Amino acid sequence: MNHSHEHSPKSETPASMPAGHMLHEPAPAAHAAHSHAPGAAHDKHSAHADHTGHEEMFRRRFWICLALSIPVLLLSPTLQEWFGFSIPTFPLSEWIAPILAVVIFVYGGAPFLQMAIPELQKRQPGMMTLISLAISVAFLYSVAALFFNLGMGFFWELVTLIDVMLLGHWLEMRSVRQASGALNELAKLLPDTAERVRADGSVEQIRTDELRVNDLALVRPGASIPADGIVAEGQSDVNEALLTGESKPVSKRVGDKVIAGSLNGVGSLRVRVTATADDTALAGIMRLVEQAQQSKSRTQILADKAAGWLFYIALAFAALTAVAWTLALGFNAQVIERVATVLVIACPHALGLAIPLVVAITTSLAARNGILVRDRLALEQARAIHVVIFDKTGTLTQGAQSIVGMATMDAQSKDQALALAAAIEGDSEHIVARGLREAAKAKNLALPPVAQFEALKGRGVRAQWNGETAYVGGPRLLEMLQLEPTGALKDFTIQADARGQTVVYLARDAQLVAAFALADALRPESKQAVKRLHELGFEVAMLTGDSRAVAKSVADELGIDTFFAEVLPENKDAQVAALQAQGKHVAMVGDGVNDAPALTRADVGIAIGSGADVAVESAGIILAQNNPLDVVKVIELSRASYHKMVQNLLWATGYNVVALPLAAGLLAPFGILLSPAVGALFMSVSTIIVALNAQLLRRVRLAN
Repeated sequence: MNHSHEHSPKSETPASMPAGHMLHEPAPAAHAAHSHAPGAAHDKHSAHADHTGHEEMFRRRFWICLALSIPVLLLSPTLQEWFGFSIPTFPLSEWIAPILAVVIFVYGGAPFLQMAIPELQKRQPGMMTLISLAISVAFLYSVAALFFNLGMGFFWELVTLIDVMLLGHWLEMRSVRQASGALNELAKLLPDTAERVRADGSVEQIRTDELRVNDLALVRPGASIPADGIVAEGQSDVNEALLTGESKPVSKRVGDKVIAGSLNGVGSLRVRVTATADDTALAGIMRLVEQAQQSKSRTQILADKAAGWLFYIALAFAALTAVAWTLALGFNAQVIERVATVLVIACPHALGLAIPLVVAITTSLAARNGILVRDRLALEQARAIHVVIFDKTGTLTQGAQSIVGMATMDAQSKDQALALAAAIEGDSEHIVARGLREAAKAKNLALPPVAQFEALKGRGVRAQWNGETAYVGGPRLLEMLQLEPTGALKDFTIQADARGQTVVYLARDAQLVAAFALADALRPESKQAVKRLHELGFEVAMLTGDSRAVAKSVADELGIDTFFAEVLPENKDAQVAALQAQGKHVAMVGDGVNDAPALTRADVGIAIGSGADVAVESAGIILAQNNPLDVVKVIELSRASYHKMVQNLLWATGYNVVALPLAAGLLAPFGILLSPAVGALFMSVSTIIVALNAQLLRRVRLAN
């Protein structure tokens, strides 16, 4: 388990809107975020995740422009002719529609014109440039037609186009804000106030951000834990779903770690604070979520390039359309109308939303399942790997000596033997002693009273029990007592030795009565994880510094394809490189400590069981739980999100491929022409379809 306290560097570039959407006017104030987030980190996260300011601005402008558009539409001769109605005229009534259209252009079109400026300054024209060009052409021609008698302008098309664009951006901002809400939801987990225990035992209520390291905090039943810490008094069950994605409460006793934002159960706890503000696990999770939302995948990069290409394609189509229609009909309003329609249809609005929305939803979905993504590229690549390499110790196994087998002589009960051995080892801190005690605790065995405990250096321990001298120790203890295992104990010892397991014995008055095999026990989920990976078509390998016998035993039990034994930590990355040299894409799964070089070398680095320390620099993906089955979740989520990205890209680009020729007038000989307003409507429908398709990602069910 990694206990490093380095944290991921904070991004200095807030991404409050998707690419190409950075406004230069002051947006309305966003709704206030939760007031007591982890330090300064939360302020930045709130700025990143909160799209309410831009959403509110587009919403307000849409409704105002829509209201102003109604008279323009009703006064349009074209619409009156289409729908067979007429509006009574009065002096100067012919100026109502143009004046309202000018107001709508200035007020509703301003955001698009402003957002086009940085695109032009960077010489990277894109969506905003195309929108601005389309509405500007429509506006200028209509004004010119009004004053210079060039024919009928299309003010109603202009206002409809702006209304649809505002509606599309409002819906987009709303979708992105909802999908990116994971950060604000995390921030809300931290309570506003905390109860600090003074030196005299009295309790004072303070703001959460006033807590300091080594303070003693009282956490009442049902309250949120205000800071990371260690339980100093009390016992309770704590819901740590914010970190692990698992809603099942975790039992906490004196000495156990707790994390800020987790929810206390029915017991009262006194917690010694170990980390506050930016150093808490919650702040670390928020940094990772922000990094993931801001990082770009290859698919996003492709979408950005496609938007740039589309600008030049649109200009080329517009130029060809202008030339062709001018040659056919001469230069008139219809030529301008065709050019404007082409530019509207070509707008890569759906393309700009296709990937960012999937990224936001994927990141929040991953966080809810205990998967913390530092690098979007790592999650995207997970679907394409060939081999998953697991580090053995602490990843496939529990990383501690546990009882994996037991044998007794006929007259001795196994539970009695285990209880006595655990009692004798009660005062020892040896890893074998801890293994015996944990096994007895798991079975809820009552330990018998022992006395006169004595450590036998290099051999074991001795104590008095029920008037007898009892011993626990390994082979050197047997040498001292001049004993040898016989019968069932001998067979048990031979089998354990073959598996590379440690064997300790229980003797009473110089008679062997039991033997215990200890090993680094497998995690209960490991076998299922290997099985699921095989079902998904992946090869599974294992790295370990243990002997070949131990490695083979574990690999055989789990069904692992390939194992590398007796590998030094500094050589693990070489094994990853060797597989990559065979043309295989490799995912490395380790605990983030000795495995750091291998995690960095792999195509996808996955740190498992990072606990409260969620800033593992060497891994692109971090699993909050010590559960290898979560690797399957990573791959399933990678595949699902990639499919949504591809579907959205195909729809967004395919729509333009089909719509551009129609906008140019390809079917004009058949009487089919698309007006700018209809083109804007079709473009907006494409955007809505992309947004709805991305939302379907929320229905993905990951492995349990």
